[in-house]
Amino acid sequence: MKSDVEIAQESKMQPILQIAASLGLTEEDIEQYGKYKAKISLSVWDKIKQRPNGKLVLVSAINPTAAGEGKTTTTVGLGDAFRRLGKKAMIALREPSLGPCFGMKGGAAGGGYAQIVPMEDINLHFTGDIHAVTSAHNLLSAIIDNHIQQGNVLSIDPRRVTWRRVIDLNDRALRHIILGLGGKTDGVPRESGFDITVASELMAILCLAKDLDDMKQRIGKIIVGYTYDNKPVTAADLKVTGALTLLFKDAIKPNLVQTLENTPAFVHGGPFANIAHGCNSVMASKFALKLSEILITEAGFGADLGAEKFIDIKCRFAGFMPDAVVLVATIRALKAHGGVSKTELTKENQQALELGMENLKKHIENMQKFNLPTVVAINVFPNDIEAELAFVREQCKTLGVTVTLSKVWADGGAGGMELAEQLLDMFKQPKAVRFLYDETLPVKEKIRVIAKEIYGAEAVSYSKAAEKSIQELTGIGLDKTPVCIAKTQYSLSDDATKTGRPEKFTLMVREIRIAAGAGFLVAITGDIMTMPGLPKKPAAEIMDIDNNGKISGLF
Repeated sequence: MKSDVEIAQESKMQPILQIAASLGLTEEDIEQYGKYKAKISLSVWDKIKQRPNGKLVLVSAINPTAAGEGKTTTTVGLGDAFRRLGKKAMIALREPSLGPCFGMKGGAAGGGYAQIVPMEDINLHFTGDIHAVTSAHNLLSAIIDNHIQQGNVLSIDPRRVTWRRVIDLNDRALRHIILGLGGKTDGVPRESGFDITVASELMAILCLAKDLDDMKQRIGKIIVGYTYDNKPVTAADLKVTGALTLLFKDAIKPNLVQTLENTPAFVHGGPFANIAHGCNSVMASKFALKLSEILITEAGFGADLGAEKFIDIKCRFAGFMPDAVVLVATIRALKAHGGVSKTELTKENQQALELGMENLKKHIENMQKFNLPTVVAINVFPNDIEAELAFVREQCKTLGVTVTLSKVWADGGAGGMELAEQLLDMFKQPKAVRFLYDETLPVKEKIRVIAKEIYGAEAVSYSKAAEKSIQELTGIGLDKTPVCIAKTQYSLSDDATKTGRPEKFTLMVREIRIAAGAGFLVAITGDIMTMPGLPKKPAAEIMDIDNNGKISGLF
């Protein structure tokens, strides 16, 4: 079969004006970025805000493996399937980061015949939103060091500056750095480091803000460090709230593109799912819910990270809830969770499949805790064994969960028709989705609830630094917020090697970070890092472009 980029390059895209028109938007409602990309004018909201919301489908998955699951592919194909059924459907996805794109993951625009296009543009720079986050974040970093250099009126303790710098690449050499070397005019020497841009609190704010005014208020609350007498210092204290916000004047507008089958798609915002909350922007979702009958969106990585944060963080702030959830799994990934090596995944192995099913079962149980109507979508590959597909279907049925085969990778929207029809039936069911915890609970109690109920942990332990942070943030009244747990995506636990359904483990919280502007706390567990590194053979090694501008290797 052709590669993803080859399929995308052969697609017949419609002019973006035509895609906008299918949503009832005019040329005045969009800002074009070439023939096939556009931003939605913020003035559109006044025209559509009184409309009822469409139905919201959340696509999530089991814990990811090297075998691949196809969550984005399923999201795209499902949107196309609903359009084939005559529904006014849209999809909403995150923007890909250059870090994973050039690292291990490659492109992030779906796969096979269920992709968003133009995929090269979406994966490479797109409309510059992530660059806007990088620029704004590093402007704030520069302002902090300049303030300290120019007299330090706020008495910022250089040893307690918590605001680092960012770059949208995987670069482990930048995790820990020394700033201000060279001489008196080159700044005050201090330790710092870089995070990947999509881990920036400004990215989280971009994706949670309801409008530009809300964004400005959130930016002003960002805590960048502490004074010598342990008082928090904010972006508002540094008087740069307006300057930072103006860098987002365009980035806050949702980006409109299309699928291979010309279904409208918003691709906007990209917070990491293991480090941050892993969802596309509230702005894109709220616009799409007014512009469509059905919105299909995804949450990053497995449901233990993506779906939990989608509901407990994004939905809590945005004021909407999913009408149904799709849990994506593959036979290969389930066998990987059962202990099979990547080279043996195509061979029949009933015992490994049965062990791997425990991971899927746990995610099903978790969705039931949210009272979410759930359907399991088995993403089918050409070499899947029929007996193993039948086994998974039977196991899901014994759990009382609807299950279907999804063939969108090979067949596009036509391969997702059964899944779409099942979801239409689910929309008729009464909905009573609930949050997992009360955000006003003590910090440790909120973490305990997530760790026990969603991950299956037996206990939670804390480093001395985390204990101290909890005391400090509670003392200044920042404890009454949701908690965003930064955890490996590969396991329900905080240990990436524990696949399947780990039991009797302790979740280790080594650091608590305050994201006061975003409106949540970040609990960093295990060995998770906010600046990923490149693998031994980066995806960048196989990418190329010819003299005619044709890109290859962007899978």
